[in-house]
Amino acid sequence: MTERPVAVVYSDDSTGPADGDDTGAMAALLVASRWNFEVITAGPRGSMSVVDALARPDVRLYGQPGGSGDDSAAFKRQRRDKSAIRDFVAQGGRYLGICMGGFLAEPGFYNIFRGRVDEYYSSKGASVQTDDPAVIPVIWRGKRRKMYFQDGGYLVPKRKATGITVLARYTNESIAALVAPFGHGKVGLCGPHPEAPPEWYRNAGLGYTGPHQDLGDDLIDTLMAP
Repeated sequence: MTERPVAVVYSDDSTGPADGDDTGAMAALLVASRWNFEVITAGPRGSMSVVDALARPDVRLYGQPGGSGDDSAAFKRQRRDKSAIRDFVAQGGRYLGICMGGFLAEPGFYNIFRGRVDEYYSSKGASVQTDDPAVIPVIWRGKRRKMYFQDGGYLVPKRKATGITVLARYTNESIAALVAPFGHGKVGLCGPHPEAPPEWYRNAGLGYTGPHQDLGDDLIDTLMAP
């Protein structure tokens, strides 16, 4: 019997049920993928520290889900994890960052994405103008889809960056999801939430447009590819 690959997903008070349980939603996305990950939670509300979890030789992916607060506050909570996360990816691991997890990948924080991540809602031509939960149109692999969104970023690789796969764009042509190399590993970033369950829509008074497991699968498969 083939052993399941192991993924570590970050969990603290900012990613808990009060904010829609971002950790649980990302874990469910990973388990439901064709990779059928075994998920370990790490952090203040996890089963172990991020440093200890990423030291395990069987871990293939580290997941940084969405969370409350701004990116500087989020990084302050995880400053001690930066070296472990950078080393894990540089040595061949995979980093999955959704919403807040995308912002934390940029320079000034984990510094594993060669480029910057900016707020989409304040960008020119954005389809939403506030940081409130919303359903927005996204062009994923050329097809228009409607996805759950809350204050996610758009991704701007450096001009000379190579090896980048763009998976999705917002309607103003800015990048909504991509996979990029870092060292011997890869970084997969996404502003909208392919993992959003029906209750997130319901709690925000939005019409459910999912499921979007197929988009999550595309992101994960591209990220895990050799």
